[in-house]
Amino acid sequence: MGHRLIEDYLGRRARAYGGERVLLVDVVSPGSDETERMAELRSLAATAGVLVLGTVVQHQPHPHPGTFFGRGKAGEIRDLGHSLQADTLVVGSEVSPAQARNLEEATGLKVVDRSQLILDIFAQRAGTKEAALAVELAQLEYLLPRLRGWGQALTDPGAGIGTSGPGETRLEQGRRAVRHRIQVVRHELRKAAQDRAIQQARRRRAGPPEVVLVGYTNSGKSTLFNRLTGSDVLVEDKLFATLDTRVRQVAWPTGEALVTDTVGFIRDLPHELVPAFQATLGAVRDAAALLLVLDVTAPAAEDHLRVVREVIADVLGPDRVPPPTLHVLNKLDLVSTQEQEARLAALEREAVPHVVVSAKTGGNMASLLSALDSILTVRSRG
Repeated sequence: MGHRLIEDYLGRRARAYGGERVLLVDVVSPGSDETERMAELRSLAATAGVLVLGTVVQHQPHPHPGTFFGRGKAGEIRDLGHSLQADTLVVGSEVSPAQARNLEEATGLKVVDRSQLILDIFAQRAGTKEAALAVELAQLEYLLPRLRGWGQALTDPGAGIGTSGPGETRLEQGRRAVRHRIQVVRHELRKAAQDRAIQQARRRRAGPPEVVLVGYTNSGKSTLFNRLTGSDVLVEDKLFATLDTRVRQVAWPTGEALVTDTVGFIRDLPHELVPAFQATLGAVRDAAALLLVLDVTAPAAEDHLRVVREVIADVLGPDRVPPPTLHVLNKLDLVSTQEQEARLAALEREAVPHVVVSAKTGGNMASLLSALDSILTVRSRG
């Protein structure tokens, strides 16, 4: 991202770094889907490039207010981390600054929570200037309340040019530096957003209707994008493989359209990242049609549908009517069990209108194209 983030020289405490040896840990309340939560956390860790050594879960209604985990479990985590030579705890929930500090002291391990992990993935993968700025702003805003006296270096007086005087500590200098950088990034981001809006308006005035793919991360959107457009964009079995919007012009039976692939959604998105999502999802507001892609084999597919609908509503705001939406129930080729068949049947009842396809094999794509063509035809007549 050009600018070296402040945490890189303030204790290396606010991010996960590729190659770090980590334990995945979390508190799971009764009734929660522990398997789904931890599988998603493991996927996030793999995407961030860290080495997962083990997993520890504590079952209780709420995290401990002081150390997130109870004293006994924190001791267990400390001992396991020491025996495995771990560097970092990756916590599957958001951890308060005080909890993170206390947990670090109790275990002797760096603490990175789920929000920080997602922010770091976005920082690694943002490919456009606007996306990079939006992610940097999110990281800085998340970091600011978490700056604390990691090590003697941050509590030593740091008099010098640009400081408030001989009594200002390095920690205070760091906070001032972060606040200044936040102001700079916000200014640059506003300009980048204005430039993008002008380009999008010009394209929509002169160009064909836009079909926008949306869906939960790893639902197969990029595979479907390739199938629809004949492209060969990156397809990875990782969360957030796509961050920056991709657009291709394609020919339909009744004309041409732009097809846009967007960032995948995820539950409990760090609120600092919402502006980054909105920058990427600007195409949703003026789309002629949405293709809402769902992985029918995902155990939490119905919950994924809810999350995607909520994010779309947030992006549009209360006064905007959603574009016509066709639900694409994807990965039909992987449906093999009675449980998966029952889940598919439930989604077919909930996701209306819909088509069931395999973007990977091309199965039933003719039905998708026909349904989409009907939506675009009605839209053009309106």
